Formats: sequence, structure tokens, C-alpha cells
Amino acid sequence: MNKFKYIRVLNNKEIRYLSKEYKDNLYIVFLHGFMSSIEGEKPQAILKFAKKNKLGFLALEYSGHGKSSGKFTKGNITQWSKEVETVIKKIVKKNKFILVGSSMGAWLSLNQFKYFKDQIKGFLGIGSAPEFLQKLMWKKFSKKMKNETIKKGIYNLKHGNYEYPITYQLIKDGRKNKILNKKIKSSINVTMIHGNKDEVVPTSYSRKVLKLFTKANKKLVIIKNGDHSLSSKQGLKRILLELDKITSNIV
Repeated sequence: MNKFKYIRVLNNKEIRYLSKEYKDNLYIVFLHGFMSSIEGEKPQAILKFAKKNKLGFLALEYSGHGKSSGKFTKGNITQWSKEVETVIKKIVKKNKFILVGSSMGAWLSLNQFKYFKDQIKGFLGIGSAPEFLQKLMWKKFSKKMKNETIKKGIYNLKHGNYEYPITYQLIKDGRKNKILNKKIKSSINVTMIHGNKDEVVPTSYSRKVLKLFTKANKKLVIIKNGDHSLSSKQGLKRILLELDKITSNIV
């Protein structure tokens, strides 16, 4: 069984993570989605892939997510991006790594390029959702929902069987983390995977991410009948296949 570990980061927060550490190997860093954790199918499948290929691995839960400490309602994109940066520096250290970002994790991944430029050797996005707070959430809020969020500082958004506590500070912080107007000049392999039946994030978001990379070797993979999470057998198989292609191209 994979052992979860804890690491102290900014403001003494305990961040839960999973890792397979090597001194001089390439790492895969997996970043999960909004209100998700590292107990899902994707991080487990990618960890297995990393072990099989003798690659380093890191997956972490941002504060307020999974079993990490901190309140979800106190977190935001700036804070979670900073936590990711801190944990990468402590675990991956100076090793080269590939980022795998699922949904919001792709947004946090894009934020890492300003910290690690040369260490990042590849990027795989799964149902990528940069800037989703403003474009896919706030813009679709009714006037009544917006007023309640501003007045109370929070709105409990019901979606399927879940309820998401959306704070106004989270929305405002998302606006400070615009990424789709930036250019990333890394000459790496960038692959975006998106399900054509994704009802949460349109496939156009993966296309927008690819446009940010001016020098990368870019690829878009649309999974037929794929949903947002792509945690099905077919989805995971394709994720690992594309990850294998990226890792094989790194010397």
C-alpha cells in the first residue's frame, strides 16, 4: 500500500502527499482538481506508471483538500500555487519534472512555469480548467447568487450530489491569476487530453492552453465519449500512453 506522508509548508500547514523519491531521476508531479484529493484513480495509476518506469513521483493535496490541514474556504489559487511550489522545492528539489494537471490542477501547473522554467520538461493537461472561477463559475451566477456571494462572502453552490462553498475572496483571487493572456516560451512537449462529453469544462479550454506555448511541441487529444475526470479504464489508458510519449522524449 502506498504510504501517505505529511510535510509542513507556509504558515505551518500540514500538506499530505504521495511520493516515490529518486536522487537524479526525472519526476512526474501530479496536481489534482478543485475539491479533489490524491486518493483517486488518476494519481494511483500515474504512481504505478512512475514506479514501473523508475521515475520519481509527487502528488499533493492543497490546503483544505483531502487530508491536508487548513480550511477550504480560506484557500485560493495564489495560495495553492505557492504550496505546490514549496512542496516541489522540498521533494523534487533540483530534479527535472513533468507536470500533470487535472482540471484546476492544470491552472496551478501553468502557474509553476514562472518558478521552475528550466526544470519543467513536459506538461500534460487533463480536462484543463485555467481561469474557470471567473469564466465558468462567476459569469454563470445569477444576479441573486452574485449578490449573496458578495454580501455573505460565500455561496454554497450545488452541483449534482456535491455542494461547493464558493467564497468571494476565491473569485477575486482567481482574477489576479489570469494566465490565458500570457506566453510560455518553454521548448517542451505539451499534450492536452479532454473528453468530448466533458460537461464541466469545454474542450476549447485545452485549445486555449496550447496557444500559450509559443515554442512547444503541442498536441490535443480528444477522448470520444470521455467525461471531465477521464478516470475510466479507457481514459486512464490514454493518459498513461500520452505520458509515456512525453517521458520517452526526455533525455
